[in-house]
Amino acid sequence: MKRGLSALVAVLAPVAALALVLAPLAAPAWGVGKPAVELSASQAGTGGSITVSGSGWRAKTLLMILVCGQATPSRGVIGGTNSCANADGRAVTTDARGHFKGKLPVAEPPAPCPCVVHVATVTGAGATADAVFQVAGHAVRPLPAEPAAGRLSVLTDTRLDGSSGLLTWFGAPPRRTLVFTVGNVGSSPVRDPVFRVGTSHGVFAPQWDERQWHGTVAPGRKAEIRLPVELTAGAHGDYTVSLDYGGKVLAEQPWGVGRPWGVTVFWVLACLVVPTAVFRVGMAVVDRVRPRGAAVRHRGLRLPGVALRPPEPPAPARTGTTSALPWFTPDTDPGTAASGRLSAPHEDSPATPTKGTT
Repeated sequence: MKRGLSALVAVLAPVAALALVLAPLAAPAWGVGKPAVELSASQAGTGGSITVSGSGWRAKTLLMILVCGQATPSRGVIGGTNSCANADGRAVTTDARGHFKGKLPVAEPPAPCPCVVHVATVTGAGATADAVFQVAGHAVRPLPAEPAAGRLSVLTDTRLDGSSGLLTWFGAPPRRTLVFTVGNVGSSPVRDPVFRVGTSHGVFAPQWDERQWHGTVAPGRKAEIRLPVELTAGAHGDYTVSLDYGGKVLAEQPWGVGRPWGVTVFWVLACLVVPTAVFRVGMAVVDRVRPRGAAVRHRGLRLPGVALRPPEPPAPARTGTTSALPWFTPDTDPGTAASGRLSAPHEDSPATPTKGTT
């Protein structure tokens, strides 16, 4: 018996060691359990601060912590982020285990209490958690009653269908279609529900637009909703599309919009073409209005290699058919006076001079 138990322990020991090694690798991206929030105090006055801690969040995730009015953990923040003290919010990042801890200054939200400390993810998959909190001295009003008729709940994750075209590359408004599936969890049908679609950039509050869906959702049935979403011209960067129904934010969808590089290319070409065109027009105007003499002198100065030469004197006029030698005239020709020859003079005898020379 002891030998069998020892053999079993010897077999299971390596398996247990391997399981301990692989356990951290197999851990989920989110912490253990549902995202939760804990407060160091359930009530504080304006100007003070409280410590907010949480667990069960995704590791290395950026979170936003806000004090929000007109909200409860069961119904959430009814007015969305417009009911929160956004200017006094704080951002924290979870550690590798999905935990966080940080200080939050107490500020009065724009909506009356009941209030909560609202924690929501900024990037990645959406997740929220609320903790009851009372702002001392702040007004308290009851929440609006929930409608007794049909109630819609989002059953699937939202998505944005569509793509950017050539006009969007040149600054046209980006357009998408928000697609999601809702279910009627009430006792009566919902006819032609009116949703609010909001778009926000960065930490700014959403800009809401009403979108009506034409149709009827019977109790216990579901339907696919498609709502158009449009941004302003030239919009680019990271946006968040929020869906609101009945005063409650049902879903949020991130939307990354590319920069309209066509506008940049257009202005670069304009900066190159316009000065060139202005220069050519200016040179054409100068050529038309300047005097002609100045133009001739200008053209003459543009040929520095050409030298001006004086005109050559005219050739001397010729008399007769015989051309005279340049160093004497026919009257003084020694050959004609002595012997009547036209050749040059020469000596007949070296001792006898020529006679009859005048």
